[in-house]
Amino acid sequence: MPPRTLLDIAGVARRTPSFAESVLILIDHQMEYRVGALVLSGIEDAIIENQRLLAMARAAGAPVIHVVQCSQPGSAVFEPSSPMSAVIPELAPCPGEAIVEKRFPSSFAGTNLAEAIAATGRRSLIITGFMTHMCVSTTVRAALDHGLECTVVAAATATRDLPDPLNGIVPAEIVQHSALAALADRFALVVKDSESLAAHSQ
Repeated sequence: MPPRTLLDIAGVARRTPSFAESVLILIDHQMEYRVGALVLSGIEDAIIENQRLLAMARAAGAPVIHVVQCSQPGSAVFEPSSPMSAVIPELAPCPGEAIVEKRFPSSFAGTNLAEAIAATGRRSLIITGFMTHMCVSTTVRAALDHGLECTVVAAATATRDLPDPLNGIVPAEIVQHSALAALADRFALVVKDSESLAAHSQ
């Protein structure tokens, strides 16, 4: 018998949300991941996918929240005065879109993200960004504690090779698939891409 998610075992019905009822949240869509110390596998394709999602959200009048990592001065990555902390130009916020600065992997930790979401009156989140196994995963898990429902668009996320603490290297593709599978087990609906999101939310 093929494995089932915890959500399937519990009989939880999942429905792909539309932008008419959701908040789009982009996490750490910054230059550090494009050309800095943490270049991600598949980053350019993920940027294009994020552009599509931004266009869809804006066309639907959906709230958009941009979460950006802001490390301490002198940090090795995301140093505030470094151009690597800048938002990727193609994904820059439009006037009126909220910007939340964070210092921890969870976008909720020490920020006003929960309040920004509550102000929209919506409890469904469509989440994208970087890195899949780190800040995306941690934020989605924390959202459950806030009673929020999350949908992760896989093609709009990306990660990198990781050192294996037991020996060798874990390739980015494996890290990506493992992170998304773990989220889909209990914490989120995972959809392939923007096209899938649009097709199943109508």
